[in-house]
Amino acid sequence: MKQQILLVDAYNMIGHWPELERLKKADQLEAARDKLLHILSAYHKQVNARIIVAFDAMYVPGLGQSYERYGLEIVWTDEGQTADSYIERLAGQLQTRLTQVTVATSDGAEQWAVFSQGALRKPAWELYQDIKRAKQEVHEATRTYQDQALVRRSPFDEEQLKELAKLRDELSNN
Repeated sequence: MKQQILLVDAYNMIGHWPELERLKKADQLEAARDKLLHILSAYHKQVNARIIVAFDAMYVPGLGQSYERYGLEIVWTDEGQTADSYIERLAGQLQTRLTQVTVATSDGAEQWAVFSQGALRKPAWELYQDIKRAKQEVHEATRTYQDQALVRRSPFDEEQLKELAKLRDELSNN
C-alpha cells in the first residue's frame, strides 16, 4: 500500500472552514492558524498519513522555515514564494510509485499542476467533511467500546455467576 501524504494549503482551509473563517474575520488570524493545526493534528492521529501544512509567508522578509509540531510538518514559505508554488513543487517531488500525494486546496489553478504530477486534489470543504467524519467514527467506536465494557463488567462468565449464586445461597442458609 502506498504511503499517504497530505499537503495542506493552510490559508485555503482558514478561508473555507466555518470556525476558522469566523476567527479570521474577527482579526484573530493567529488563533485560526493554531486551531487549524489542532484540527489537523487530531486528524493525523486518526489516519495513517504524513501531513504537511504550508503557510504562505511570501510578504514576510526572512521568515521561511520548517518545523514539526503536533505531529505535523509545518512550513512557512520563503520570502517571495507562495504556498501554491511550494506545494506544487513539493507534490512533484513526493509523488512516486510508493507514495500517493493529496493536495488540500481550493485554488482552482493549483489543481491542474498537481493533477499533472499524479497527485490528487481535495477541496477544502471535502477535507473538512472527511475530518468531521473521521472524528465521528472515532466517537462511535469509543462509545461502542465503552458500551461493550459496561456489558462485560463482571470478570465471571454466566456459568461462574450461577455457581457463585449457589454458594451464596448455601452460605446464607447455614
